[in-house]
Amino acid sequence: MKIDSIEVAKSSIKMAISSRDSEKELESRFKDKGIITAAVDIGGNLNNSIPKIVERALVASKRCGVIKDCHLHDGAVAGATREAIMQVSTKANGLNVGGKIGIARGKEHLSVCIFLSIGLLHLNEVVVGIGHRSIPEMA
Repeated sequence: MKIDSIEVAKSSIKMAISSRDSEKELESRFKDKGIITAAVDIGGNLNNSIPKIVERALVASKRCGVIKDCHLHDGAVAGATREAIMQVSTKANGLNVGGKIGIARGKEHLSVCIFLSIGLLHLNEVVVGIGHRSIPEMA
């Protein structure tokens, strides 16, 4: 199977919108295709939570083997995460959010997807942001 940026992005989106129950099954399916994935829950006031969101994405990426523990990989995850945050921030600025980060890596492609529900009284808005970076393939 050809692994390109589109396949990796689709994988990160599927991880971000999956339930906790189906996460392990998806992770296994993607691994069979050569794509390593991770996911982590996030929540709180978006403006105050940005550093915590980036940190959680980094920790999950390392814990699940998506990246190595080196500054090049850390920067790629942090950059892609911040890019995704910027895409969702216009709708969620100053509001409480809850959702999930999905992270995927296949060959040199790294994708981070943020899927959020934004609490507005009883009307929940939904927003998705995605970031991509290229990093050298792991040996």
